[in-house]
Amino acid sequence: MLKRLFDVIFSVLGIFLFFWLLLLAWGIAILDTRTNGIFTQERIGRYGKRFKIYKLRTIQLNSGTEIVQITRIGRLLRNYKLDELPQLINVLKGEMSVVGPRPDISGYYDLLEGEKRKILELKPGLTSPASLKYYKEDELLDAQDDAKGFNDNVLFPDKVQLNLEYYYRQSFCGDLKIIFNTCKLLISRNKEQ
Repeated sequence: MLKRLFDVIFSVLGIFLFFWLLLLAWGIAILDTRTNGIFTQERIGRYGKRFKIYKLRTIQLNSGTEIVQITRIGRLLRNYKLDELPQLINVLKGEMSVVGPRPDISGYYDLLEGEKRKILELKPGLTSPASLKYYKEDELLDAQDDAKGFNDNVLFPDKVQLNLEYYYRQSFCGDLKIIFNTCKLLISRNKEQ
């Protein structure tokens, strides 16, 4: 109950404080990608229930739906995590939490078995211990010859372990620490650029 109350307060305050930034980033995404600027994708949520995640579009598409590339401005939006601001709406709707395993596409969390399925009892989150550890995941995957194989055999199993540890150790104070460390990481990462 406390977690949900915190999620609602956090998302309302976040939307209120960063509405101007969301509108600005959305406008940039519209011009940059020549689309409506919003990206939605089906993700696996709590108890394996599917939901639509909201993001700002950072990828230009050709005439079909084939990915061409992440735009320069799109990379900037991703580096500052501005493309994820619309997920505050997912938190407000109760589909996500501020802290919890990052939501994945079908074929990963929904296929877990045994004790690992406990992760599905958690709402997916904006940040987590796994997202802190792998905050440079895009760069890590780009450096691999077989990015999907590396994700499936190295990253994903480690994320499952980290998320399972979070499941057993979660607390309100622990969540506040994760949020603080996420903010600290974003500030320090953006100072590097």
